[in-house]
Order: sequence, then C-alpha cells, then structure tokens
Amino acid sequence: MKRNDLDLEHFKKLLEEERERLLREIDAVSNDTQALDVAASEAEDRGDISEIDAENAIDQKLLDDLKAQLEEVNAALKRIAEGTYGICEKTGKPIPVERLEAYPAARTLADV
Repeated sequence: MKRNDLDLEHFKKLLEEERERLLREIDAVSNDTQALDVAASEAEDRGDISEIDAENAIDQKLLDDLKAQLEEVNAALKRIAEGTYGICEKTGKPIPVERLEAYPAARTLADV
C-alpha cells in the first residue's frame, strides 16, 4: 500500500534535517567521550576517576540513544525511497499526518 496523500518531499526534508542534527550531536558527544577518556587516563585521584567514569557512562548512554534515533531516521528515509512511508508496520493502516508531523520517523500508529 502506497500513500499518495503525503508530501513526501516535505517529510524527506524534515528527516534529512533531523539526521544532520543527530550527526552533529553524535560528533559532539563522541568528542566529549574522547576528552573524558584522556582525562581518565591522566587522573590520579580515585574520586576524580569515579566522577569521570560516571560522566562517561552518561555520555555513552546518550550516544547510544542518539545512534538509535539516527537508525530510526535512516529507516524512515528508506521507507520513503521504497514507497512504504506513512504505513503502520504492524497494522498496515495509514499513520495520521499529525503523527508524522510530530514524529516523522514513526513506524506505527500511536496506539499500537
């Protein structure tokens, strides 16, 4: 089932902008993580090391979340290319435009 009622170029643009934002954030957090790794290798105080480790764990979780979001955006762009964008992956029903506007990478209806 293909949706003819969607402005796919609009959603493609939204998703590409989101991908660029996520890539910038991933780069920034990766740089922070690398800086923390250097700081940890130079730290001598156990308290400092523990604090750096805690910050690094938070950054790693954020990095994992950002990468997962990027995967969702890339999957949505693939669905646009394949002609399946805007169709619920579980029910096969159209995803409301309002949901796609709020979350362009949506795979399913909100209540599924």
